[in-house]
Amino acid sequence: MTGPSTAPKTPSPTDPGRLDPARAGVAALSGYLIWGLSPLFYMLLDFASATEIVLQRAVWSAPVLLIMLLMARRWGMTLAVLADRKALVVLLFTAVLIGANWWTFIFAVGEGRVLEVSLGYFINPLMNVAVGVLVLGERFGRWRALAVGLAAIGVLNQILFVGSLPYLALFLAVTFTAYAYLRKTIPVDGRIGLFWETVLIAIPSLPALILLEMSGGGHFFEGWQPALLLILTGPMTVAPLLLFILGARGLSLAVIGVAQFLAPTLQFAVGIATGEPFSPAHAVTFGLIWAGLAVFVFDLVSFERKRAHS
Repeated sequence: MTGPSTAPKTPSPTDPGRLDPARAGVAALSGYLIWGLSPLFYMLLDFASATEIVLQRAVWSAPVLLIMLLMARRWGMTLAVLADRKALVVLLFTAVLIGANWWTFIFAVGEGRVLEVSLGYFINPLMNVAVGVLVLGERFGRWRALAVGLAAIGVLNQILFVGSLPYLALFLAVTFTAYAYLRKTIPVDGRIGLFWETVLIAIPSLPALILLEMSGGGHFFEGWQPALLLILTGPMTVAPLLLFILGARGLSLAVIGVAQFLAPTLQFAVGIATGEPFSPAHAVTFGLIWAGLAVFVFDLVSFERKRAHS
């Protein structure tokens, strides 16, 4: 899953690029729908390793993002990033983080651990809250404290009663939280930032893929079906991002905050539907984290309402 690090600022009602709320909602929900059901797509790629898929994903995402930026007339802004040394250094680090996140996600899907993937993305918003308080000095009221506490108890339950540390889930949450934090430190548009991150991954990926094919370990030239599926990893990466950006321009942060849980909910459903183990102890873990998310959403919506009336 490769969502934007921060939601775009809501433009004024006169902004010509702003969608009406109904269309914005359809666009944003469509993006989350693709993210949520994406494990089903990557299950079709079980003939390739997670490493090969990530390499192909970067190589094919870069031109799709380039076309998107050219159509949006953002190429001048895209090139301007090259003159910002700090932004380039940050984007190098975020490229490593998002690449690691991609690999872990695809590896987990290949190993039949989609439930753990969904757990990681359920934990992520609450981890963002913790980082906001500890690193950015943001407010930490009693409701947010309760939300984070419930999630922590859920992870502890997973360790004690399920008998395993959900390290893949935690790694997904940590890498995406770190990614979001670093991206907030530079004033770079989400699409432009993702383009340069993808380029930074694609540059070493292309020769790596050539070596992989020469050694007989690649699958791109095994037929049109494997090739097509590997090429589609590019649009599968970019399409939900574009839909989210279009939708977020016409929706409030509170609505986006609630809608973001659609993707891990769908991933959870995919994990259950494909027969992954789900014991009562697992149910307690997810129940505690869902309770934490419910408290988080309540606090977010209440805060947005107070701000709207102030």
